[in-house]
Amino acid sequence: MTGTRVLTALVLMPLAIVIVLFGSTAVVAVAVAVLTILALWEYFALGDAIGHRAYRLWIVTCALLLIFLQWKEAYGVGTSSSAFPLTSFVVVTFDISIYVLGVAVLTLFNRRPLVESLPAAGISSSALLLVAVPLSFAVPLHSSPFEGHRLLLFALAITWAGDTVAYFVGRSLGKHPLAPKISPKKTWEGSIGGLLGSLVTAYAFHFWLSVPLPHLFAMAFLGNVAGQIGDLLESACKRSAGVKDSGGLLPGHGGILDRIDALILCIPVIWYYLVLVNPRTL
Repeated sequence: MTGTRVLTALVLMPLAIVIVLFGSTAVVAVAVAVLTILALWEYFALGDAIGHRAYRLWIVTCALLLIFLQWKEAYGVGTSSSAFPLTSFVVVTFDISIYVLGVAVLTLFNRRPLVESLPAAGISSSALLLVAVPLSFAVPLHSSPFEGHRLLLFALAITWAGDTVAYFVGRSLGKHPLAPKISPKKTWEGSIGGLLGSLVTAYAFHFWLSVPLPHLFAMAFLGNVAGQIGDLLESACKRSAGVKDSGGLLPGHGGILDRIDALILCIPVIWYYLVLVNPRTL
């Protein structure tokens, strides 16, 4: 299992690096759209397992619209960094508003029994807010005029390093469960080891990025903690649905959600740190 896990990572990681470093933001947006659709479909399956059927096509439509608008607005901003927080906030708010109107129409006019209305709206809303919205921030992060492609790779790298170190430290030294009711195999030792792995990665990146080292450490710390929360959140969803993996697309890893659960929250944390703290001006 470990060999399969490593082999899958060795295939996927170089592909992700090439897309992030050498692809345009449009290419990144397409890649994010594909990942989002696959992740959403796995999330829908988790909902189906507990009898909550999402409005699948409407959620996918809203997710693709959001990613397109994130790309369009980020592309239009150009080198005006001050406009990034405003445009992304407006885009997300607009997309959620469109989504709510659509759910209202579906609830009133679809043929489903009324007893399904609340579960359907709940699983649909959580799919948009927990998967599509956070992942969409990879697009404005990549298009940032300040080393955006490198900063997106930084988010990927601290997540990969944290996951990898946590996995091996937890297996070899883990004794104290982190969240036994949610994920019995995760330990405090693995969690701390993963955090240290992210911090070491941040130190390595300071030779390549103009962001001051203390801020890279801060982003790595916050990104790792957010990533671990995302990991536990996805584990809670799987436990609720009574399944071990979100899917079987990636040998050794399970599904797409199993692979990107930490990134889902890490990416927006990195983006918001950059636009709110703006470490280049300090």
